[in-house]
Amino acid sequence: MPPGSPPIAVLHERVNSWFSEAGRDLPWRRADCSPWGVFLSEVMSQQTPLSRVEPVWREWMERWPTPTDLAAASPGEVVRAWGRLGYPRRALRLHEAATAMVEQHDGEVPRGHEELLALPGVGAYTAAAVSCFAFANPEVVIDTNVRRVLARTLEGKALPHLTLNRAESDLARAAMPADRDAANTWNVAVMELGALICVARGPRCEECPVADLCAWNVAGRPAYEGPARRGQAWHGTDRQVRGEILRRLREAHTSVPLASLVDAGDDPAQVMRCLDSLVADGLLEPLPRQRFRLPA
Repeated sequence: MPPGSPPIAVLHERVNSWFSEAGRDLPWRRADCSPWGVFLSEVMSQQTPLSRVEPVWREWMERWPTPTDLAAASPGEVVRAWGRLGYPRRALRLHEAATAMVEQHDGEVPRGHEELLALPGVGAYTAAAVSCFAFANPEVVIDTNVRRVLARTLEGKALPHLTLNRAESDLARAAMPADRDAANTWNVAVMELGALICVARGPRCEECPVADLCAWNVAGRPAYEGPARRGQAWHGTDRQVRGEILRRLREAHTSVPLASLVDAGDDPAQVMRCLDSLVADGLLEPLPRQRFRLPA
């Protein structure tokens, strides 16, 4: 632990106790949720608020309650059902992951970290999170919220580095409780603390269970001194145009002529570039006579 860090055992006890009372009652956190439900939630919630994820997650679980069910669907059905969650390539990766589970794991979500990591579209965070939250393996789970809480409480920094580095990974590993159950609770509890209380802007330190232990708060909340952080633009970007093109295809439920898509953005050249990228990503299928549809 960095010099001046609060007693780690006290930090564990306070954060875990806070979570038991204040943690959100999300369906994928319940004991009866299947590993597949946990897997879906982790992929869907990447860079997406949980308030937007939950209704789509419920629809998917009702429609495709197992990997086998999703693998049997067409990619176009999956992209359509993804709706406006954003980053729609995740929908195709989910379909590919479900197919791999059917072909390689008897239709089940694999339990091992390395097996999870080998699935299409699964990175280090998702593999660790699913292993922990679905199978109670105390992996080190690190997302943006976790990094921010640890940077403030243990290092006295306003914000973590722009990208995850080795030192932050080592810090997160050192901060894990030794007890298996406590470690698994800590993973979700510290993440929830960052999502609800220790937020990036306007942290609610008066509501924080470890405000008196937090190195950053105790130091008077010194300002961030690192590289400038720029918010992601949306209006006029390729992401916006791609999203509008996909929205039109989802609502059409059939193929759409190019003439009905060229005004999806202000710049026709940008629209054509976005169409090309959607085709390259497998999210659109070009047809004769300049028509497009979601993948069959």
